[in-house]
Amino acid sequence: MNLKLAGALAAAALTLPASALADEGMWTFDAFPAARVEQSLGVRIDQKWLDRIQAASVRLTSGCSASLVSPDGLVLTNHHCVVDCAQNLSSGGSDYVKNSFLARIRAEERTCPGVQAEILLSITDVSDDIAKATSGLSGDDFNKARNAAYSRLESEGCGKDPQTRCQVISFYRGGQHKLYRYRKYSDVRLVFAPEISAAFFGGDPDNFNFPRYALDVSFLRLYENGKAVRTPQHLTWKARAPLPGEATFVSGNPGSTNRLLTVAQLETQRDLILPIGQLQRAELRGRLIEFSRRDAESRRIATDSLFGVENSFKALFGQQSALNSPSLMDAKRAEEAELRARVAADPALATRIGDPWSEISALQKVTADQFLRYRQLEAASGGNSELFDYAQILVRAARERTLPSSERLPAFADARLPLLEKQLLDAAPVDPALEQLELEFWLLKTREYLTADDPVTKLLLGRESPEALSQALVAGSRLGDPAVRKALWDGGEAAVAASDDPMIRYALKIDAEARAVRKAWETQVSAPTEAAAARIASARFAVYGDKVYPDATFSLRLSYGKVAGWTWRGREVPPTTTLAGLYERATGAEPFRVADRWLAARDRMNLDAVFNFVTTNDIVGGNSGSPVISAKGEVLGAAFDGNIHSLGGDYGYDAILNRTVVVSTAGATEALRHVYGADALVRELGVR
Repeated sequence: MNLKLAGALAAAALTLPASALADEGMWTFDAFPAARVEQSLGVRIDQKWLDRIQAASVRLTSGCSASLVSPDGLVLTNHHCVVDCAQNLSSGGSDYVKNSFLARIRAEERTCPGVQAEILLSITDVSDDIAKATSGLSGDDFNKARNAAYSRLESEGCGKDPQTRCQVISFYRGGQHKLYRYRKYSDVRLVFAPEISAAFFGGDPDNFNFPRYALDVSFLRLYENGKAVRTPQHLTWKARAPLPGEATFVSGNPGSTNRLLTVAQLETQRDLILPIGQLQRAELRGRLIEFSRRDAESRRIATDSLFGVENSFKALFGQQSALNSPSLMDAKRAEEAELRARVAADPALATRIGDPWSEISALQKVTADQFLRYRQLEAASGGNSELFDYAQILVRAARERTLPSSERLPAFADARLPLLEKQLLDAAPVDPALEQLELEFWLLKTREYLTADDPVTKLLLGRESPEALSQALVAGSRLGDPAVRKALWDGGEAAVAASDDPMIRYALKIDAEARAVRKAWETQVSAPTEAAAARIASARFAVYGDKVYPDATFSLRLSYGKVAGWTWRGREVPPTTTLAGLYERATGAEPFRVADRWLAARDRMNLDAVFNFVTTNDIVGGNSGSPVISAKGEVLGAAFDGNIHSLGGDYGYDAILNRTVVVSTAGATEALRHVYGADALVRELGVR
């Protein structure tokens, strides 16, 4: 990985004029650098084009991106974005993850539990409102005032309209705040998902690599009042090969980046936050592998969880490697020194900004002192246990809903309750054995990291072992039944207080301490960090103007680039692969085994069709499922990965090596038609 170059380019993002920059940036739709794109790629992007792309771009609350591709609410996304849905719809007799899912008629399309689709309608800058609400405040007072302002603005923005959702999103680490208003669709149904052996061909060895031969594509449909939604604003599916050097645009919702963190914050990420998370992921991965080896049913149950852990481990390993590169950190120090020097050279600006860098540096000791306790008891409480998550939501909602919306924890504000309620009450299977594994692991790690003598550990375990306690909590809980959850949700404080469900009793037992840990973190770490970061953002705006794009925040962004391979250690990596390459790469053994239906369809397909391709677009996690669009607004594919060099993209972008990996519409159409016999779906996509 050329981390020296990656670091240098990350620094250049703030010091070079816009015209000198490469295809970097995850730009908001209200601040897209159209002139810069025209100069770089020779294509003109106007407001009409932007409006069309925005209206067809979809955010999935499962943490992915998608797009509308037919007039009847058909949505294109990645398979790994719907694998949880496919698993929830599966049973021992119908394994849609292993064997695929295809609804040949509308009546066979099945609802994905807990999934909501959102389409951005408008963006309103509310920075002044937040600044006025928090002026002169610090610590807990700052948090309360900001949260109250968020709640008020979200409620005012959408009113009582049940079809919309409003969300205030912070940009530039608190330097800017905008109200995003979405059209929401709560009935999202699965239309097609290939078998995982096709979607994730090559498995973990090929993950974050290229060449690739994966059909990581799936389709959903939006419904309302029991009928498919009419979506005339859809994009055009174009089953053609991408052209080398062709301009491409990715419209999606990148989850998070840390490109605007200070050097002190990056050092804390490198030395504390990433290593602890990676140690736990590595051990959990091993436990899940052993669990999956018990029998075929255990393997089916663990598939989604194991995929998620392995994917996260590999991605964060890349981030850790980037931060361990002296050249990247040196470039970040140079970038920070440059900005501080520019501020110091302007006495009026220096007086207004102060020294937020030193303030954030001093806060890193507080961060280190509190991180483990905050992580284990609050941020990662319960591990990945669904039952514990249900219990904690019910316990907290019972209390929070008795308060005015402006005084609640942000997740329980009025504007956010409908989605929370949907995710809580939608029916989804809960497997007791996997639940116990997840809960037991969390308890074991908490005891290990905080020690057996810590008051938090004693509160969590009492005189029980993690193994015995997790078994008792899972075996006795009835929260896997959505009717039980609904009764507790509707019954509020009285019902929760009277519940004898052991998971509810446990969540009640530890909630006060968890809230105290959360409050200490937000008061002593989050609030002062955000206040200081907002001043750094002001400094950036004053020095660099609109040349700076914000860090990713799982909000709609547009990146630009082109179809292009790269050169690594003297080897040219071409930008495309073909269906023929899939069969050449197949070995007959997992993870390079081609499914039987693919073998049977080989002679029916155009093996020269482009299967996967790469572009220079700047994306990160959360962009999964994003449409890759031509300058004419045609869908050329769905972004599903980055190459190995892009794993440091959380901290910077390398135009020479970073690549987005895409499933081509050309290859996907061949597979839909000849492998799966999805003729109706192909016709709906407009392919004849």
